[in-house]
Amino acid sequence: MLTLALSGLRGRWTAFVGSCVALALGVGLLAVMGLGLASTFDAPERAPQRFAASPVVVIGTDTLTVGRVSHELFHPHPVDAALLRELRALGEVATDGRPDAVGVDADPEAVRRVVGDRGRVLTGVERRQADPEPERDAEALVTVNALLGTAGGVTAFVSVFVVASTFAFAVALRRREFGLLRTAGATPGQVRRALLAEAALVGAAASAAGCALGAWGAPELARVLVDGGLAPEWFTVRDAAWPYHVAFWTGLSVAVTGAWAAARRAGRTGPVEALREADVDSGVLPLGRRLLGTALLLTGAALLGWTLLTDPSDLLKRKTYTTQPMLLITGVALLAPLLVRPVARALPLPGATGMLIRENAAAGLRRTAAVAAPVLVTVALAGSLLGSAGTVSAAGAAEARRQTAATHVVTGEDLRPVSVPGAALSATASTGVYVRDGETAVVRYEARAVADPAAFAGLARLPVLAGDIRDLDDGSIVISQEIAHSESGRRAVGDRLDVWLGDGRPVTLRIAAVLATGTGDNGPYVTAAHARAATVDRIDVRLPPGTDPAVLRATGGTVTTADAWAAPATGPQTRLGLLVVLGIALLYTAISLANTLVMATSIRGRELRSLRLAGATRLQVMAVVVGETLLAVGVGAVLGAAVAAVDLAGLGAALASLSAPVTISVPWATMGAALGGCALVAVAAALPCAARTGR
Repeated sequence: MLTLALSGLRGRWTAFVGSCVALALGVGLLAVMGLGLASTFDAPERAPQRFAASPVVVIGTDTLTVGRVSHELFHPHPVDAALLRELRALGEVATDGRPDAVGVDADPEAVRRVVGDRGRVLTGVERRQADPEPERDAEALVTVNALLGTAGGVTAFVSVFVVASTFAFAVALRRREFGLLRTAGATPGQVRRALLAEAALVGAAASAAGCALGAWGAPELARVLVDGGLAPEWFTVRDAAWPYHVAFWTGLSVAVTGAWAAARRAGRTGPVEALREADVDSGVLPLGRRLLGTALLLTGAALLGWTLLTDPSDLLKRKTYTTQPMLLITGVALLAPLLVRPVARALPLPGATGMLIRENAAAGLRRTAAVAAPVLVTVALAGSLLGSAGTVSAAGAAEARRQTAATHVVTGEDLRPVSVPGAALSATASTGVYVRDGETAVVRYEARAVADPAAFAGLARLPVLAGDIRDLDDGSIVISQEIAHSESGRRAVGDRLDVWLGDGRPVTLRIAAVLATGTGDNGPYVTAAHARAATVDRIDVRLPPGTDPAVLRATGGTVTTADAWAAPATGPQTRLGLLVVLGIALLYTAISLANTLVMATSIRGRELRSLRLAGATRLQVMAVVVGETLLAVGVGAVLGAAVAAVDLAGLGAALASLSAPVTISVPWATMGAALGGCALVAVAAALPCAARTGR
């Protein structure tokens, strides 16, 4: 079997080059993403800076602990004057003008006895927690981890999808060879073992090359992430063994699995049947593939429907709308041979040449489906990923603009109040509350503290489901529907709600109003009396006609129109990350298209020469080949657009159920560019091979 497999590889090395390159690239990318992920698990330990010369640091209470649950406070407590006096009795105390922490040159145990539960005592590397933004390194790695996790998941999906389908198509093209082997006396088991041995040899070689490629590419990835602002300047790729193991064995498994189904079918086919089916595709969709494709489509649709009914806000999360299309894409791709004929006949192709192109595409279902599949992946991912991100961003922007009657918005830190004749101003500050959810859970919510409830009610246009925001006062709270329908039970207007404020104080407040969940930013509202440490960071202003907005500069903040303030904006880091993911998919698509078309066109010599003998000119033959290629690309584009449409429709339904603005954003330019790139690669691969084969 090994000798036969090696002979097959030598005789058909051109058919395996594309598969080998695609597999090596996939393994390399998986290794790169794995090495990058392994480097994001732990932030580097940095030496304390703020009180580097103090062996002991005392900070005020900065966490809220309820049972076994702890949360960071929105407004940490300072080190109070009484505790500071007691600490000075133990030794020299260093301060830097900020009341949240001090440094003590004293015995740590003595300091702990004095502090008790009035603060936290830090020694050694823990003293870093007193530095400004002590968690900035870990938070920076969260972004990198999310990006690499998403990119790695999409890479795995696309690589497995493309490589498996490429291997399966390469096997399907060798039906005549299998028929001859069966006629010569080869058993079904021998045919299967030969094919699997070929796949194992190619898979092992390509996976090893991919691991070497990953070792080279991982440091380059770190440099790109740092240069693009996606990772902190200190980010580097660390050595780890598990990414290489995962990448290598995944690549080998994909190669063998991709050939397995086709090998089983080839082994079951009789000699005469294989020779009869060698020229015209028939029975290209086995029952098992039909059942699997249908099951994946139904599962994807059921999950989408279930999420809409139970937790529609989950569809607005990046992790969901990134993975949601995968089931639908795979299901449609498995059923592609069944969909080729109706889609191809629906596309307008006039004249005799158009009829010939359409019939050739319908006769060569395997070839057409193999070309359409990678295009389907690229178009569907482009429409789903960028479309979902743009839709969520646009909906959030429209919601923010709809919720204020202001003409201008002032933003900044510690804004100063101003008085403008005839203007309406509402100042708010960032704060938060903690609400019990169930028996043991406590959920942390970002909130807004309202300085003047009457002025706030005059400008706010919040999506109120029950109650009235004009009833907000120092004894009440405005909550979201998410809090009202928590696991702790239904909460209605007028009920008393136990909460912890941003500084950890427990209070009981009356529910004044309940807001629709929306895109997720309709958090609780309290009065400034419940956020004493919060400073004003936003002022909504409705200026009378003819008033110069420059009068608002006295606040010390940035003045923008309400429309500009609420304009949708996808962060450059998010957009760059999505484009990286799409770039990976497009690269795979290019390799798969080129490889598939070279393999498929190389065996059409007799067919193309027959067209010449029937009177077709060389130019007409090339036109037919180009037309078939573009038709297959068009079929993939239609199927991919259908998947993207289903995903975006589900997202629109989720926004509607959350009482959020339904603003569907379709990335036409990106989808068009991806489709144009696919068409260009496909034609560039098919034409030279057709010209050489049809001589």
